Amino acid sequence: MRAALTWRDRAEHGIYDLAFKPDGTQLIIAAGNRLLVYDTSDGTLIQPLKGHKDTVYCVAYAKDGKRFASGSADKSVIIWTSKLEGILKYTHNDSIQCISYNPLTHQLASCSSGDFGLWSPEQKSVSKHKTSCKITCCSWTNDGQYLALGMFNGIVSIRNKNGDEKVKIERPGGSSSPIWSICWNPSRDDRNDILAVADWGQKLSFYHLSGKQIGKDRELGFDPCCVSYFTKGEYLLLGGSDRQVSLFTKDGVRLGTVGEQSSWVWACRVKPDSSYVAVGCQDGTISFYQLIFSTVHGLYKDRYAYRDSMTDVIVQHLITEQKVRIKGRELVKKIAIYKNRLAIQMPEKILIYELYSNDSADMCYRVKKKIVKKFECNLLVVCSDHIILCQEKRLQCLSFSGVKEREWLMESLIRYIKVIGGPPGREGLLVGLKNGQILKIFVDNALAIVLLKQPTAVRCLDMSASRSKLAVVDENDTCLVYDIHTKELLFQEPNANSVAWNTQCEDMLCFSGGGYLNIKASNFPVHQQKLQGFVVGYNGSKIFCLHVFSMSAVEVPQSAPMYQYLERKMFKEAYQIACLGVTDADWRELAMEALEGLEFETAKKAFTRVRDLRYLELISSIEERKKRGENDKDLFLADVYAYQGKFHEAAKLYKRSGHENLALEMFSDLRMFDHAKDFLGSGDPKDTKMLIKKQADWARNINDPKAAVEMYLSAGEHMKAIELSGHHGWVDMLIEIARKLDKAEREPLDKCAFYFKQLDNPGYAAETYMKVGDLKALVQLHVETHRWEEAFALGEKHPEFKDDVYVPYAQWLAENDRFEEAQKDNKQQTTEMLQKFHHFQHLAEVYHVYHFIQRYTEEPFSFHLPETLFNISRFLLHSLTKETPLGISKVNTLFALAKQSEALGAYKLARHAYDKLQGLQIPARFQKSIELGSLTIRSKPFHDSEELVPLCYRCSTNNPLLNNLGNVCINCRQPFVFSASSYEVLHLVEFYLEDGITDEEAVALIDLEAPRVSKRENKWQETMSDHAQSLRLDDSTDIIEDDDPFTAKLSFEQGGSEFVPVVVTRAVLRSMSRRDVLVKRWPKPLRWQYYRSLLPGASITTCPSCFQMFHTEDYELLILQHNCCPFCRRRIDESNQ
Repeated sequence: MRAALTWRDRAEHGIYDLAFKPDGTQLIIAAGNRLLVYDTSDGTLIQPLKGHKDTVYCVAYAKDGKRFASGSADKSVIIWTSKLEGILKYTHNDSIQCISYNPLTHQLASCSSGDFGLWSPEQKSVSKHKTSCKITCCSWTNDGQYLALGMFNGIVSIRNKNGDEKVKIERPGGSSSPIWSICWNPSRDDRNDILAVADWGQKLSFYHLSGKQIGKDRELGFDPCCVSYFTKGEYLLLGGSDRQVSLFTKDGVRLGTVGEQSSWVWACRVKPDSSYVAVGCQDGTISFYQLIFSTVHGLYKDRYAYRDSMTDVIVQHLITEQKVRIKGRELVKKIAIYKNRLAIQMPEKILIYELYSNDSADMCYRVKKKIVKKFECNLLVVCSDHIILCQEKRLQCLSFSGVKEREWLMESLIRYIKVIGGPPGREGLLVGLKNGQILKIFVDNALAIVLLKQPTAVRCLDMSASRSKLAVVDENDTCLVYDIHTKELLFQEPNANSVAWNTQCEDMLCFSGGGYLNIKASNFPVHQQKLQGFVVGYNGSKIFCLHVFSMSAVEVPQSAPMYQYLERKMFKEAYQIACLGVTDADWRELAMEALEGLEFETAKKAFTRVRDLRYLELISSIEERKKRGENDKDLFLADVYAYQGKFHEAAKLYKRSGHENLALEMFSDLRMFDHAKDFLGSGDPKDTKMLIKKQADWARNINDPKAAVEMYLSAGEHMKAIELSGHHGWVDMLIEIARKLDKAEREPLDKCAFYFKQLDNPGYAAETYMKVGDLKALVQLHVETHRWEEAFALGEKHPEFKDDVYVPYAQWLAENDRFEEAQKDNKQQTTEMLQKFHHFQHLAEVYHVYHFIQRYTEEPFSFHLPETLFNISRFLLHSLTKETPLGISKVNTLFALAKQSEALGAYKLARHAYDKLQGLQIPARFQKSIELGSLTIRSKPFHDSEELVPLCYRCSTNNPLLNNLGNVCINCRQPFVFSASSYEVLHLVEFYLEDGITDEEAVALIDLEAPRVSKRENKWQETMSDHAQSLRLDDSTDIIEDDDPFTAKLSFEQGGSEFVPVVVTRAVLRSMSRRDVLVKRWPKPLRWQYYRSLLPGASITTCPSCFQMFHTEDYELLILQHNCCPFCRRRIDESNQ
């Protein structure tokens, strides 16, 4: 801190008090019996004011600036306006010692030797209050609620606005230490009101409003005559018998001298909201000073330490904005910071602090060392283990214990010094001298290394991150950049007052000057922007700027240098700059430029930064193509231009790279058909056709179907044109298309006919079918439209279509109540449908059993017993006597039969199977096994095991295992009934109802279960008809016989080659037990089938859906396993519904 005298004047008489106008433009001085009004800007006396008859002791200005007051030894108080006119005068019984305006209510307190008065403009009279002692000084609190009075007897009395005493402070010195000056701290930051008290016991004390003292008394060493605070209460001015004005902190710590005078100082005040001080002395001298508070600070990377309130140090983290305050009780003279060290110089000592931890975000400091010694230095630098003191030409290196280890003496004055890092105890220093010399010094080396010498004095220095370049600001405000190794001047820039290299980018620096911030990258032109202050650091995109007393981190987008690199296609360098901090728009521009420059790695990083997945997919696809060997840069760039919307440029590149088809595809996808046609010119007709087709698709999508139809036709896409016309019901367009089409184009003509039928135009449909010669479709059209005459005419000409005509005609007759005509056709139709049903029923059984044969031959493990596979193989072989359905392999069937026959002892059948296999084409995987089986079966006896021979339950005939007749008895021709799971022959005989007996009646007769009372002779009667031979039980003759009429007759041996079914009468039905009869209840027109069990003790179950029969035990087991019928697969819960 230093004080600069702004102006000085001399009055004829001593100056006892002074006051500033609240706006600071005028200074009112009490000199003799007059008031002197000065202009504070230049010390001009504006006007002397006369009104008092004796010496003026005090003066005070109201906070609103409208009036001021003066008090004199003539016992009067005069109220003056801001226009310097006296408007009111009142008196006391004694001379006026002090006056003070209430800061809020503008109530004036005037104090004399025996009383004090309170006056306000609202009241006519002055309310006065007696005191027991002379009042020497007074002061209002900030809120105007209380008035403090300083007494000659050493007492401080605190009164309220009404004058009543609330607090009384008795000083220890009593009347021997009169209170000569008091003042309340005007700071609004403190919650408590603090009163500064100066007495002639040469002490300075501080009190709370409650009367409690703050801290101890401060010894002054002189008699204080005046005390006053700065506007914000951060500092305190004190003047008195020591003939000078001293600056104190608000806590009473002396900081220095404002100005020495030749006589006692009776008055000193601070100009409102400024650092100017006015001083009035006994000899009439008026001095006006400006206090200049120099910035005491230190910076290392992102940590900035600076002095606050002259005694405290605040360390600020410039990135996180964290702050920590280190409180002191003495004036801070110098600050230095480096890594985890902090050095603070005070008048009589230097304190070395260190961080608690090595954490980069740690802000907690503790005292490491204390050097109790007075040092005189211009600059202070701290390292890991040393402090460096700079005094003019001399540098001294001291350890933390205060021992001088090394000293350097320079040729010229040291203007700048900076730590540039290094190992602990071996740090390097960069030193700039007034003679232009720049040196590098290591703290462990007594020799200084001269880096370079320039002709002008050094003001500021900085070294680049890799220590290859040096930036210097000289006394001519020029920034010069040198190559340290070659000593070559790389470039220079004017208007610089400070410079800093970017710590993250080698080729970037910034310098400030003339109200501008200048950023320079490499050898590109300088980019400027407005910035007040000094640049002291540059880290990434943050520039650390010191402006007046505050340090701030300014976020500066690195857009300008990035674009400079982009202009020269230096994409990687531009990316490094962008990483320091640019906007999203800059990132996108970098990505686009790198992409157009085919610098895909940089482009990918930049697009990742802006999260543009579309372009990332493009880059990924190009990289994949490059891996596959593609290296056509024009094609890659064309894709890039297409993505960017530069379609014409993309088309030119596609054409240049020989990919015109891609350009056409691009234009057509974008619906830019005119551009596509221009690009195509008179090119390949195929391309033209493709383009028209795509244009038609687009016209269709935008609901312009007529244009689309015309385009489809011109492109030869007849099907799409027909579909579109048919969809919109344009018959005329369909007729035109159908008549233009060649008869060989069957598919589009069929489509036309379809739409003609749909649009109720059968005539045009018939014309179309005739054109293509599709007579079957024409017949169907006539039938559907009930044009029976045309249909019959076609049927006569082409007999193969008669069925397609007469069956629908019969159905139509029936629907129209013409049953007699329809009946002729329905009988034939029913017969055909029943034949189809029986055929498909037969196929279902065949494919069902072949499934097990297939699994046996294809899969490594069998799921069936050998007996079951043997029965299945025989059943399947006997079912294939006439024809073999599609997908059934005789080889697999005979192979399974041979294997199972051999295993079960049916050697004769096995040999027959192997012999049959020899005449078939055998797959390679069976060849070896069949050849071996054919040989081994020759060693077996030529007969079959009798246990395997099937029995006919009707005639009790043992049937051979190989039956040429199929699955029927060789004797009675009765078809065998098989279990649908094991394919064993079931003990069932199918019987038929006599003519005249309905299914419902038959079931009712069986359900009667009438007991046989009479004994009758049951006799079979044979009857012959045109197509069948019947065997009927006749119960007309009564004989004495106990046998069941049904079973007795089954023992009769049937002769002949024709199958004679068992036909029963009502009497036989009545004699049957419901438990012995199984009925297949087929839906109409099928007839029900009836079966009689000849072994009632063996239970048989019928599936209610497919009517297949099973042994009950097998069926229940399969149901438990699969929850469905093993044949039809219908679930049990469905079949029960």
